[in-house]
Amino acid sequence: MTTDPVGHGPQALPAEQPTREQPAQERTPQIQSPHPPAAATIRVFIALAPPDEAKDELARALGPAYAAYPRMRWNRIEDWHITLAFLGELPVTTVPSLQPPLAALAAARPPLELALRGSGHFDERVLWSGVEGDLDGLYQLATEVRAAVAECGIPFEGRPLRPHLTLARARRDDTSCIVAAAEGLSGFTGRPWRAARLHLVGSNFGRGPGPIRYRDIVSWDFEGR
Repeated sequence: MTTDPVGHGPQALPAEQPTREQPAQERTPQIQSPHPPAAATIRVFIALAPPDEAKDELARALGPAYAAYPRMRWNRIEDWHITLAFLGELPVTTVPSLQPPLAALAAARPPLELALRGSGHFDERVLWSGVEGDLDGLYQLATEVRAAVAECGIPFEGRPLRPHLTLARARRDDTSCIVAAAEGLSGFTGRPWRAARLHLVGSNFGRGPGPIRYRDIVSWDFEGR
């Protein structure tokens, strides 16, 4: 109770009104797509791949190194390849233009007879197996592949071809294992095999700290004689 200031006697206080919370602004629920957004670029190279029998033979020879150096960043066997031209990051929209000239090139060329042999390293950082066999044909194929890329108007760093198959990379804190693994594999001599397909390979995933995963975009049989 309180007194009316103009003398009308006691007056009831107004009832306290409950405070009403303002409703939160309605929001449209966000629907998460189960698929990540498509990348605008893709890492691309053109390569040959040894057949499974040749890969298995080399993998068996690498058994002691796998056991001795588990911390090395070993490439997956299914990703082993011999690079002919590394194109780096390309806009996804430019990749289809590569396919007709590469298909025509493969159709005109015969398979190559190659073999994996020995081992070495690049700057104590990268372990590789060497390639022998029809190296003249391999160099000629690489020259034709690079010319086809250039005719498509796609710039890339055309480093000199050093035929090899990359097997592993060293951790930054331990490069001695690469040298030791290369010495252990130096006497390896693989069986001859036919490089029967030309591969256009790309990756737009696995770009974090782990190994990059590659997949065929498309491949073509060598059909020449």
